Amino acid sequence: MTSDAVTPVLAHVDAHLDESLERLMGLLRLQSISTDPAFKAACDKTADWLVEELAEMGFDAAKHPTTGHPMVVAHDDEGEGFHVLFYGHYDVQPVDPLNLWNRDPFDPAVEETPAGKVIRGRGAADDKGQLMTFVEACRAWMAVHGTLPIKVSMFFEGEEESGSPSLIPYMEAYGEDLKADIALICDTGMFDPQTPAITTALRGLAKLELVITGPNKDLHSGMFGGAARNPAHVLSRILADLHDEDGACTLEGFYDGVPELSNAQKAQWENLGFDADGFLGGVGLSVPAGEKGRSVLEMVWSRPTCEVNGMTSGYTGAGFKTVLPSKASAKVSFRLVGTQDPQAVLKAFEAHVAARIPKDCSFQLLDTEGSPATTMEIDHPAFEAARQALSDEWPKPAAFIGCGGSIPIAGYFQKLLGMDSMLIGFGNDDDQIHSPNEKYDLTSYHKGIRSWVRVLDALSEI
Repeated sequence: MTSDAVTPVLAHVDAHLDESLERLMGLLRLQSISTDPAFKAACDKTADWLVEELAEMGFDAAKHPTTGHPMVVAHDDEGEGFHVLFYGHYDVQPVDPLNLWNRDPFDPAVEETPAGKVIRGRGAADDKGQLMTFVEACRAWMAVHGTLPIKVSMFFEGEEESGSPSLIPYMEAYGEDLKADIALICDTGMFDPQTPAITTALRGLAKLELVITGPNKDLHSGMFGGAARNPAHVLSRILADLHDEDGACTLEGFYDGVPELSNAQKAQWENLGFDADGFLGGVGLSVPAGEKGRSVLEMVWSRPTCEVNGMTSGYTGAGFKTVLPSKASAKVSFRLVGTQDPQAVLKAFEAHVAARIPKDCSFQLLDTEGSPATTMEIDHPAFEAARQALSDEWPKPAAFIGCGGSIPIAGYFQKLLGMDSMLIGFGNDDDQIHSPNEKYDLTSYHKGIRSWVRVLDALSEI
């Protein structure tokens, strides 16, 4: 339902879209590549740009230094009622390989494509375009009504694409300044171009590198083959034993804390009309390879995984070298759900290897790291209010969905600030984030702004 207060704000968004788009272009021209020290000044300049824009709108905005790139925090001092903290990141991925771009990645432009107009440039979808949908919605509200319908704070970081090393220390030191009733995160996507979504479950991640050592040097396979232990064989058997014939992970206690979908959630996902054949067919596959008896959406959104991400052993160069390798290694990762304990999973993997390592071989686990899954409690009234607001803007009703990836900030908000998050984004699967020729549909940007206008209004009723 569109309230009397919303209608003129939506009209303002439509009438001033070109101006809004030019502001986004200005942000996209800033080369805020966080992982490369050569762009430190550009990241700093980007933070300044955001502070100036927010201050001009009437926010109390400031740049806060960290050991890395600065944080930007802004508060609407005149706001009252329900309080939201909007999070986004202003840093972007490197642009390599540059030769695969069709234009300068930091010379953004609106391009016509067979599917419609797109905003082309690094950061267009991840995350500058998404970030600006919320900023521009606030700008439109303030231009029409003078004040926002709820209390709004904003929190932008500049290191999301490089692991956020300053984020936890900053939140631990200044968490009281960031607390709100709920956090809003715009760094996700639509279910499809017609169906908006609120992501309510994010998988956690545990990862490691397994290194197995046998002989103290590479050996001639003609002289030692058959007599000497081959670490590549050992590694292969250990990895093969991670799954049973039905695709389930065999680690002791792996499924502890893994919840089953509710009937209501399962029914909603079934009604989305997800094309599993098209999903796999798009990458040249046809048969689901995970747990038998589970749908593809279940496997991607709500089930844990055990995957081998890379393997190395022996000679891998051009030609052939008949060597029996001294070492074999594999990088292994686990996507986690529910209340699975990352450390327990890593320990179970270590026990799995130890039980299978033969005499004359040893093993090491390197770079072990883990973070738990994040699940949102959708019985909070903000979730249904936002879902209805999004449904009013887009052709199809909004859905509560899961996400196969991990967005650590949502977990940090829960753990450090005791605050749930609503993840609402307007990206599409073909936006080519992190890749050459990144784009953001103009419809995503325009209707994203309009969506946030509606959400702000809906949250004012809580």
